[in-house]
Amino acid sequence: MSSSTPADAGSKPAGPLSGILVVSIDQAVAGPLCAMRLADAGARVIKIEAEDGDRARDYDKAMGSTSAAFGWLNRGKESVVLNLKDPGDLALVKAMLARADVFVQNLAPGASDRLGLGAAQLTKEFPRLVVVDIMGYGRETSYASKRAYDMLVQSESGICAVTGTPEVPSKVGISIADIGTGTNAYAAVLEALFERERTGRGQALEVAMFDCMAEWMSLPLLHFDYMGVETARFGLSHASVYPYRPYHCADGDIVVSIQSTAEWVRFCTTVLRSPEFAKDPRFIDNWARVQNRDALDEAIHAVFTPHSCAEMIERLEAGQIAWARVSTLHDLSVHPALRRIPVEMPGGEMAEMPRPAGRIVASGAKVPPLGADTARIRAEFAGAAPAAAKQA
Repeated sequence: MSSSTPADAGSKPAGPLSGILVVSIDQAVAGPLCAMRLADAGARVIKIEAEDGDRARDYDKAMGSTSAAFGWLNRGKESVVLNLKDPGDLALVKAMLARADVFVQNLAPGASDRLGLGAAQLTKEFPRLVVVDIMGYGRETSYASKRAYDMLVQSESGICAVTGTPEVPSKVGISIADIGTGTNAYAAVLEALFERERTGRGQALEVAMFDCMAEWMSLPLLHFDYMGVETARFGLSHASVYPYRPYHCADGDIVVSIQSTAEWVRFCTTVLRSPEFAKDPRFIDNWARVQNRDALDEAIHAVFTPHSCAEMIERLEAGQIAWARVSTLHDLSVHPALRRIPVEMPGGEMAEMPRPAGRIVASGAKVPPLGADTARIRAEFAGAAPAAAKQA
């Protein structure tokens, strides 16, 4: 483990990754998300930016001094502005990597290799370094050189083919390819650091957006490959579990989810008050219900529509059936289950961010102004010993 304490890091709370130094050259979502998760866990993260900064800084001005995307994904980091085409600045990056534990990059295809920061070179030069290349498509595939953005990868991976209405394919409304890839990259880094504890060696990690989405598409892909079934688009209805969709009440909609035979029997008895439905051959098991969804929906709507949401929720609760409302963004903003953390923006504004799952982020997390730490980091790493000597 390297010593990664910055000169002014006394205020940064300790965490499970305290002492780990991460250097990241990243943009937009996937790379910054991976690095932020490491920062949340206590790692020191130095984000290298060009003179005009991460392009996500200027997506909007939702947070006043920065965009919503940048404010969300860059808390707890230090920002240094460097010109990677300048030999002196590139040498400074190498000096940083000589002390680093993890290097994260999601530059355009081939850019890291052209800069002399490719995974093969770095893992040879710095044997303990974990190098994370976040890319659109696997390096050995014919798509390796293609630029990849979230919606493009959603489209290529088939996500859009199973999302939307029967008439209109859609992307998922948030950047799931980016978010999923950043999350997978974070998990891969933790595994690599754990393995390094046993072997003493780092490794090169390739995390492709397409791989992430293709793996998430496993269920419809396996249905197609092994059953010849092409998953259709059903809007806000589940394609292969039924009933699992919203039903209309007199004053709104309620999403109902039936996951097992026992739940189906309780639903028929307590909610529909028609126990005979549970033994109807058309609805006897999940696959039968999927095949006869139109007839089933007609029967369920006939029960739900005359009643209020409150009345049907009372029945669902009595039958121990899972349900949900279709929340708006306003509903989410005031949702009783929403937990938040305070984060300081680059201009000093305070924002309340959703709390990340699985951890409590200490208060006081800050999003760095562009280049806020440049002078200090230049001084800290200037004249560092040759990389190979540091990591050998």
